[in-house]
Amino acid sequence: MKVFLVVCCLAVAAMAAPEYYQMNTEVMIERINSMQRTWKAGRNFHPSLPQSYFKRLLGVYDINGESQRLNNMLPKKTHDLSVISLPENFDARTQWANCPSLKEIRDQSNCGSCWAFGAVEAMTDRICILSKGAKNFHISAQNLMTCCKTCGLGCDGGFPTAAWKYYEEEGIVTGGQYDSKEGCQPYMLAKCDHHVPGKYVPCTGDAKTPNCEKKCEAGYNITYENDKHYGSRSYSVRGVDQIMAEIYKNGPVEAAFTVYSDFPTYKSGVYSHTSGQALGGHAVKILGWGVENGEQYWLVANSWNEDWGMGGFFKIKRGNDECGIESQIVAGDPKL
Repeated sequence: MKVFLVVCCLAVAAMAAPEYYQMNTEVMIERINSMQRTWKAGRNFHPSLPQSYFKRLLGVYDINGESQRLNNMLPKKTHDLSVISLPENFDARTQWANCPSLKEIRDQSNCGSCWAFGAVEAMTDRICILSKGAKNFHISAQNLMTCCKTCGLGCDGGFPTAAWKYYEEEGIVTGGQYDSKEGCQPYMLAKCDHHVPGKYVPCTGDAKTPNCEKKCEAGYNITYENDKHYGSRSYSVRGVDQIMAEIYKNGPVEAAFTVYSDFPTYKSGVYSHTSGQALGGHAVKILGWGVENGEQYWLVANSWNEDWGMGGFFKIKRGNDECGIESQIVAGDPKL
């Protein structure tokens, strides 16, 4: 009888195992929520989506540690922490309320262009911040993704560090989100419904990288070359307090981190890796920090549209390099 029970239990476990490790299933979500109390998992994506779909969204190209190597080659920015009083909580959205881009969530569509989005989002914010709200326009993810050949492979991934060097050396034109008619080159790939439920057309297939077009869309009254905006320098930032000081003084930064299969289920709270395997590297924008229920966190903007997470934003544990979030910080100063 005992042998029969053991065999039956093993058989049930074997049958359950494949679903147990599928993504976005109720079993996985319940398991994540039972394992910790700092963050809440829930349904953001349909359980039928394969892991290949999520890997497609994770566009930090890091074969053989190349992304980290490039980051290490940048000059390191340091602040004199003895003259900066860092608050316990900081949110760039309220600190610079006259910069509406800080409150926005963009959508990379079904394209691995997160490396470009994390960069242009921070660049856009920093131009507004440095100009004290006088310059409110978007740096174009489309232009950076399609024309920076040293950055990587467009929708198939790229290097955040190279994006900032391109901004410094070649310049990037303006451009808002899909169908915005804003700027020289708005994003060409439509917002799509990654989520359940969602309000956009469902994402289907893998988007192909559009061609680099060195011209502005019809009706825009500034030439391509005259519309370019440049960075004056780019740099890496290392260490928790240094990253906080950089955001506090100059605005959001771009970060790269490893996404595990539990991350897509994030709904609220302070995320830390709980279960699941690594899927790939993802680039995002860090815009603040704080403490929630005793957990120190970074406040981060994702680029999977506003239906994901907390209206497109998320919090991730701060201070222990969670998923590598503090290891590849890159930013730069705009040239106004």
